[in-house]
Amino acid sequence: MDKRIYISADYAENNGDRAVVEELKRWGRDNYHLTDFIDMAEVISGSVSLNNPDCRICELKEEFNRQIKASSIVLLVVGDRTKTRTAGSRCGRAVSGYYTSCTPYKQNANGIKPCNRYDASTPHDGSVNPVNQYSYLRHEFEQAKVRNKEIVIVYNSLRRESHWLPSYMSAYEYKAVPFWKYDGYGYKVGDYITIKRLLGYA
Repeated sequence: MDKRIYISADYAENNGDRAVVEELKRWGRDNYHLTDFIDMAEVISGSVSLNNPDCRICELKEEFNRQIKASSIVLLVVGDRTKTRTAGSRCGRAVSGYYTSCTPYKQNANGIKPCNRYDASTPHDGSVNPVNQYSYLRHEFEQAKVRNKEIVIVYNSLRRESHWLPSYMSAYEYKAVPFWKYDGYGYKVGDYITIKRLLGYA
């Protein structure tokens, strides 16, 4: 049965955690690994940020809220730079409470523009207010918590790297596990058995 799994990861081109995401997707595509899932983060990337060149930080976070709410599990990938990532945190409206200017998603060619939100109040469904100074990664984590989702945290590492965890994830340190391991031939591979169990397939 397909699981609606939301993957939160640092997608930076050169020093992010895409390798973990690609390995997860490979498991979902091949005929050997039994982890059929819907990558909700992939749904997000096509529904807002790519279709709207003027997509704002808060609009992207609203999309995170919707997709996390529709997911059964939230898998967070923690790498050596997760703790210092600040993308998504520069919302002037969250500081001033009034209309201000912001830079559209990924600081694209549209440049700085006036805030286009009329309502900056907390959503009625109890989701995290998208008008905030959280990074995208923290926003996803906080939304998973308030929606009471099963949270799985994996390190983009062969070891437990507790010092990589941002302070807001510290309570989950005992649950976080390395994603990678060495197989019997000495190759670095995803720890399929452990991750499969954590995702509820075992």
